[in-house]
Amino acid sequence: MAYELKTKQTEASVLEFIESVDNPKKREDAYRLLDLFTETTGQEAKMWGPSIIGFGSYQYKYASGHEGEAPLVGFSPRKAKTSLYLMSGHEGREELLQQLGKFTAGKGCLYINRFADIDPGILQKLIVQTREHLLQTYPPAGPQ
Repeated sequence: MAYELKTKQTEASVLEFIESVDNPKKREDAYRLLDLFTETTGQEAKMWGPSIIGFGSYQYKYASGHEGEAPLVGFSPRKAKTSLYLMSGHEGREELLQQLGKFTAGKGCLYINRFADIDPGILQKLIVQTREHLLQTYPPAGPQ
């Protein structure tokens, strides 16, 4: 039986999604993150599934044979905390995380309470590192 990815890029409006965020502070933070991610990546924001705002994409294939497409970087203003999707495993990440500010970490994401809790310049460096790492690990197919 084939595995169906739940998180796919959609045509939903990023701005409508952000406007639907109930908490005004989270909505304001989402706009700040939208600006920062857009400026840093130079890419247009796209919705991935119903609640992830992603920038760029890459094709991955694991040794297990599982493969798919995912955003290079992204974020989601969740009810409890905002999730920042920044892949781990690249050189220099730990040093930057020590300078980022107040957050908790999961396997492939960071969780923040408020944008004001983190250093935007350090977040930009993490975004750049994540993008570069993923594009080196999973190079795009075909002509560029």
